[in-house]
Amino acid sequence: MGQMKLESKAFSVLKDKIQLVNSDEGAIYLVGPIQLPVNLYGETVIFQWYCWLNYEEVTEDYQKIIDKLASSNLAEYQQSSVLVYGDFENAEDALIRMHSICHTGDIFGSKRCDCGYQLKESMKKIKEHGSGALFYLANHEGRGIGLFSKAMAYVLQENGYDTVEANENLGFVNDSRNYDDAIQVLKKLRTKPVTLITNNPKKLEALENAGLSISGRTPLWGDVSEYNEKYLQTKINKSGHFEAEGTCPND
Repeated sequence: MGQMKLESKAFSVLKDKIQLVNSDEGAIYLVGPIQLPVNLYGETVIFQWYCWLNYEEVTEDYQKIIDKLASSNLAEYQQSSVLVYGDFENAEDALIRMHSICHTGDIFGSKRCDCGYQLKESMKKIKEHGSGALFYLANHEGRGIGLFSKAMAYVLQENGYDTVEANENLGFVNDSRNYDDAIQVLKKLRTKPVTLITNNPKKLEALENAGLSISGRTPLWGDVSEYNEKYLQTKINKSGHFEAEGTCPND
């Protein structure tokens, strides 16, 4: 009896923080906002954090979904999330970043790419702008090939392959990332136009094809080094990324 009361009390707290977002393959369950103080270049900045879960079952009985979590072993699967800053829903203009997870760059600070720099710099731009959101997409590791395959791609890169050649020689396409779930969550959080932080035309196309109103694009360059110069140039030459005069773009 005591356990049932505890679960009921917990659910009364949680139920107003969960939203159902319909998707083509079932449901997206969005939990948040949750206050998240972030250390950003030595300054504490308060973001609002949301996380989402893809599930085949579509129901607004959130207690039913919560009851299944303990037996689902969700720690074995990556869930994506979004950091929101300011009045994201109502601000006339807001910056967004669709950031693909990079275990090596975001966590370890690897210089083989510029992802860690992009992550922090995007958060800084959003904070300085006053409103925006950073989507952290967990199923995008290695442009969609996964962490283990990315490790093998790195071995190939250490033996003369560029990043595109490495992926393709492992049997993957150059870029298999999908933004559908993130777009559905974005539509739930905001209906007004957004400005996208990117140099990747495919990201712009994904948002435009989904019917989103794009008010502009903010480029993101920096953190070029001897370790990632070839990688960044390959993005321009083979992946069609935008280029700015006198700089080396990244995404």
